[in-house]
Amino acid sequence: MNLFQLIASDYKKHKKYGGHFFGIVFLTQGFWAVFQYRIAHCIYTKVKWKIVKFPLLFFILIWQKNIEIITGISIPYTAKIGHSFYIGHFGGIIINSNAVIGNNCNISQGVTIGVSGINENRGIPVLGNEVYMGANSVIAGKIIIGNNVLIGACSMVKDSFPDNSVLIGVPAVLISQKGTKDYI
Repeated sequence: MNLFQLIASDYKKHKKYGGHFFGIVFLTQGFWAVFQYRIAHCIYTKVKWKIVKFPLLFFILIWQKNIEIITGISIPYTAKIGHSFYIGHFGGIIINSNAVIGNNCNISQGVTIGVSGINENRGIPVLGNEVYMGANSVIAGKIIIGNNVLIGACSMVKDSFPDNSVLIGVPAVLISQKGTKDYI
């Protein structure tokens, strides 16, 4: 997908949960953060001329820091995020710069996707498609989260889980194989 298709898919996903053009574009902090990420990631991956790329990345870094301060949402331009990404609420969202998030995912307030582990287990999570991350959940370490996985609020995910899992707890445990049906 090109930049405009990605932004349109994010807008449609936000619109699905309610709102109108003015409200989404001008008043929704989650959309601001994703919009800024899409433009920054496009510049990072598509611009090849260093004489153009580095000044643009410098401007993008300042723009990103302003968005972080205003919204409380940190999405580095080096992260890999699929289409139709939805941030439901304001603040406290931290995504590692090497994180990989699949298509059509929802993320709630207070979620951290970060590095953890020791030696060969140290790393960053890879999340599949249609993953729902509940409020204040933490997903950390060199793990793989399958497709259609629901991560409950306040859960700490430190192990890999297969498709259609429903996870809750600290550390997160599998409680069901119903997946994200009716959540995304």
